[in-house]
Amino acid sequence: MIVKYGGNAMKSVELRRAVAAEIAALRAEMPVVVVHGGGPVIERELAARGVTSAFVGGLRVTSPEAMDVVEMALCQLNKQLSQDVGHAVGLMGRDSGLLQAEILDPALGRVGRVTGVNADLLRTLLGAGITPVLGCIAVGPDGDALNVNADTAAGAVAGALGEGIVFLTDVDGVYRAFPDPESRAATLTRTEAEGGIVDGWIAGGMIPKVRAALDALDRGAPFATIASGMTAGVLAAAARGEAGTRITP
Repeated sequence: MIVKYGGNAMKSVELRRAVAAEIAALRAEMPVVVVHGGGPVIERELAARGVTSAFVGGLRVTSPEAMDVVEMALCQLNKQLSQDVGHAVGLMGRDSGLLQAEILDPALGRVGRVTGVNADLLRTLLGAGITPVLGCIAVGPDGDALNVNADTAAGAVAGALGEGIVFLTDVDGVYRAFPDPESRAATLTRTEAEGGIVDGWIAGGMIPKVRAALDALDRGAPFATIASGMTAGVLAAAARGEAGTRITP
């Protein structure tokens, strides 16, 4: 199972460690690969150094100066997360070409689109009983770092391994009539999800989450689940298809 561990589940040390415990518990049932971002940590480090960084279309415009800070912040967080999860090794996409990417749009600076995943390295670690914890920094054709959206990086990993993915977020799933809890969709097909965006019942911040799930399916993942990272026991249930919203081809 691939678990995308997002910034909303990292807003405090206590919450971060609670989610790490959930991941460790899931590992008792199946091998796990963790892919993480770190928006709140990056924002804090950029602000501390007076480096400005705007967003365009949900992606951080990343100057070379900002790229240095982003990589530093994610590397530090990566080691903390791998320690929290236990029996894990923290990796960045630059390690052994784990994530390869190309420039997404020159106007965005050092922002990348994933073009390749070193799946053999991940399989080797999993075969040794080690949980890979992967930060979303990729290596570009020039050998330098590229900032990659964590959702799309996680989807690329899921596709390369041919395994399902759970996107941990701050809501319980996709609602047909938000915020009515009875309207949570347990499952959606690709067609239903795409229709929900067109018809407007999938809206706001849920749209990029659903699009990331659809991108994971495009890359070869058999399913993608959107679930809460804020409640104990949800991750294992989501991995079994008993919580969140599972989107299938």
